Amino acid sequence: MDKLNLKEWLTFPILIIIGILFVLAGSQGGVSLGSLPLLALLVGLIYIIQWLAFIPAYILQTEKFFDLTGSITYITVITLAILFSPSVDARSTLLWILVLIWAIRLGTFLFRRIQKAGKDNRFDEIKPSFIRFLNVWTIQALWVTFTMAAALVAITSANRRGLDVFAIVGLVVWGFGFAFEVIADFQKSRFNANPENRGKFIKTGLWSRSRHPNYFGEITLWVGIALIALPVLQGWQWIALISPLFVTLLLTRVSGIPLLERKADAKWGGQPEYEAYKKSTPVLIPRL
Repeated sequence: MDKLNLKEWLTFPILIIIGILFVLAGSQGGVSLGSLPLLALLVGLIYIIQWLAFIPAYILQTEKFFDLTGSITYITVITLAILFSPSVDARSTLLWILVLIWAIRLGTFLFRRIQKAGKDNRFDEIKPSFIRFLNVWTIQALWVTFTMAAALVAITSANRRGLDVFAIVGLVVWGFGFAFEVIADFQKSRFNANPENRGKFIKTGLWSRSRHPNYFGEITLWVGIALIALPVLQGWQWIALISPLFVTLLLTRVSGIPLLERKADAKWGGQPEYEAYKKSTPVLIPRL
């Protein structure tokens, strides 16, 4: 076994251990279903769904339903959290509705995009390897867990509080971020659909204010979710605030902005118009 494969095989249990540690912390002060914490059952289901979807994906060597599986997982798990919680209040219902709206919108958008593109080039070198492809699906399980952490912990918490200023402010922040992301995605899709823009980069609309306005909206809406969840968190449940921090780290340091910036530089780097756009337009936070 070479060093690369050894690293991949070691990564798999680490991804599972991280999920277990989150469950141990987030379940403190949470409700149980039978003898097990409800949060533990939900996070376990997140992993199981990804592994079950991995089987046909590996056999067929396809990534076409990868993003769709992620969205279905969000919808399934957040709904089960509501259904199996002993008491459901207005705050939990609000969190459920907001995550549901986001997941349906994003899942539909990503599924249509890959259907149109036919494939996702990021998976070309990964799919043939059993363990590398399995790790990608397991990473998606961790992504779903951490992204939805604040909502899941709040819904499964035994601590209940009525809607307050945190819920109102969080809803406003979520609404702003969601609208920002949807508008940015729509503007880029419309731009790319125009044959006259083939080979060009978008610099109009929200894209004239930020080079990645959709990611700004994504981060903002999860901050809103965390604000809504904040009043019911206690003790180790504060681990749930990893949600917006994780989304921010993922998009700004790992697979979001760095990847797209490298692709854009390789395609348009050195062109005066593109260099001027980069110089005058912030990478994430929109300029006024």
